[in-house]
Parts: sequence; C-alpha cells; structure tokens
Amino acid sequence: MKLITAIIRENKLDQVREALIEAKITRITVSRVSGHGQQLREEIYRGAKVVPNLIPKVRIDIAVNQEFVDITVNTIIKAARSNAKGDVGDGKIFITPLEECIRIRTGERGGKAI
Repeated sequence: MKLITAIIRENKLDQVREALIEAKITRITVSRVSGHGQQLREEIYRGAKVVPNLIPKVRIDIAVNQEFVDITVNTIIKAARSNAKGDVGDGKIFITPLEECIRIRTGERGGKAI
C-alpha cells in the first residue's frame, strides 16, 4: 500500500479529479494548501509589484494498493501539466509507504480497507 500525495495548481483540480475517475480511482482527499517552491508569481498591490511568499495550491491524498500506483501517478501527471513540456509551478507528487489502513466502520484492515 502507498500514499500518493500530489500538490497541484488550483485550476487543475477538476481536470485531475475527472481523469482519476476515468482511471477508476474514486477515493481521494482534497485540501487547500499554500506554499512555494521555484514558482514566483508577481502581483500588483497598491501600484507596487510584490511577490507573495505563499502561493495557493491544492493537495490531493490518495491511498492505493501497489497495482494502482503507476496508474494513479501517470494520470495525475497527464492531467496536471500546463502544457506538453510542463511549467514551473505545475506541482509535485510524493509516494510514501502506507503501513496500515483501517476502515473505521467495519474494522477492515490493509488493502481491503482502501
């Protein structure tokens, strides 16, 4: 089992969600987050150029069994890219081992609970 965490642009959420549904991945958690990496976005505030420290993004968390890792990652990459080559600020994907998953309602554990 793996936990896939993707940080993407806010305007790409619907595209990514729809692409995941098409790939039969329907159980996701979405959070609004902010942060910064290499992306710099200038804004005009009271006539002056400013670069905000934190840029709004969306975080998607998806717990999957091993056989769905590549499908999930490739689907997110394809849907979240700004263009064919990608752009600075398109986001990141993190894959971490998931030690245990427990469905509260039934007490099921492991891959069945996902």
